[in-house]
Amino acid sequence: MKKDIEIPIAKDVYVAMIREWNEEFLAKDWNAYIINNRPNPIEMVIVVSKGYSDTKKTSTMRHGIGVIKGKDFAKIELVQEEVLALNNEFFVTFFADDKLFEKRFTFLANTVSENHLITIPIIDKEGVLAAE
Repeated sequence: MKKDIEIPIAKDVYVAMIREWNEEFLAKDWNAYIINNRPNPIEMVIVVSKGYSDTKKTSTMRHGIGVIKGKDFAKIELVQEEVLALNNEFFVTFFADDKLFEKRFTFLANTVSENHLITIPIIDKEGVLAAE
């Protein structure tokens, strides 16, 4: 019976932290984005995020994103500088091809920084990709 259970593997979906200029506060902020690099849309996208260490933890945030078209992206949340000193986890669930997919992405403590910037595909801005 266990051999009959198919667990689909979520591919071509990523989470990235992008360093962007905030016009309101006249400063650069880190924003978390979900990227759909699949050719087809993903639906009912839900992202649960939290920051944690051995001694500290943040509130758990839940974001209902909805639909993300193929080769597109959506902003998840603003991430404060203080939270980047913690491990940051984003648990993503979505429907595609009539199946439920889930994937966990992690930014380890202090890995989101100007020193680790790369050009993020689809968004075409500099940022840091999460470890899968």
